[in-house]
Amino acid sequence: MSIDIISFGEPLYEFSQLPGQTDNIKYLSGFGGDVSNFAISAARQGAKVAMLAHVGADVFGDQFMKLWESEKVNTDWVVRNPDAPTGVYFISHDEHGHNFTFYRKGSAASIVTINDIPVDAISRAKLLHSSAITHAISPSSSDALFTAIEAAQKNNTMVSFDTNLRLKLWPLARARAVIHETVRLVDYCMPSLDEARLLTGLENADEITDFYLHLGAKTVVLKMGAEGAMAADANGRYRIPGNKVNTVDATGAGDCFSGAFLSQVIAGITLPDALRYANSAAALTTTGYGAVAPIPTREQVLAFMGKE
Repeated sequence: MSIDIISFGEPLYEFSQLPGQTDNIKYLSGFGGDVSNFAISAARQGAKVAMLAHVGADVFGDQFMKLWESEKVNTDWVVRNPDAPTGVYFISHDEHGHNFTFYRKGSAASIVTINDIPVDAISRAKLLHSSAITHAISPSSSDALFTAIEAAQKNNTMVSFDTNLRLKLWPLARARAVIHETVRLVDYCMPSLDEARLLTGLENADEITDFYLHLGAKTVVLKMGAEGAMAADANGRYRIPGNKVNTVDATGAGDCFSGAFLSQVIAGITLPDALRYANSAAALTTTGYGAVAPIPTREQVLAFMGKE
């Protein structure tokens, strides 16, 4: 089967506190995990996407399998582990905003090893995508990601990497060292501005972009939220402003952006046009609630761009 993108990492089942609940809290269930959100975004734009993931042989793993099937995301390289659960997390709300509580220790995704990497599948894909969270959830998962990147490099499969920083998972110094080492190896480095400032100690977007280019990334795509986005490679630098939309929830917007951007890249779209497309897709996903439901289709993105 022909695959454009393989997305490797940790799916997480989500429980989000319903608004206005303080006693006898009720939760709305849903889906999370940056690489799964990414995969769905890319698939909705028309890319042929596969998940490389381990989930439990439990009800939450069942739900993910149904989700990916409905989204036309290939699951040939999803493993159902009967001895480890699918990770879950809870979102609660207070006067300070969103609070996240994770239950992922010992999850199926966290015990992936280098022996679980399907080298042949990676060799036949156009692009391998993952994130720093795949590094952070366990040493064995981190080793597995480096193994996957090595397999991609040996087979001329492009690599994209989101620097998603989660300081609840690992200290900043270790995160910085591992993330920067990974950036040296990738074709597309996809940081967000706030996290990149913590990782690099720099404030200016252009300086951050230069930092990652000098590390070795062939292309750097900096996600700047409402401020827009910028991209740079050896041939030039492009920056576009944010789109004005009625934002209600930015959950997963960065994952949506990355999936939309790389779906265009593997389709042969130019860097500035891919940037504009992804920026529009990310803006649209903030107009609805949750990480997955509001991710737009290609038709919706093109209609939005036509209005703009």
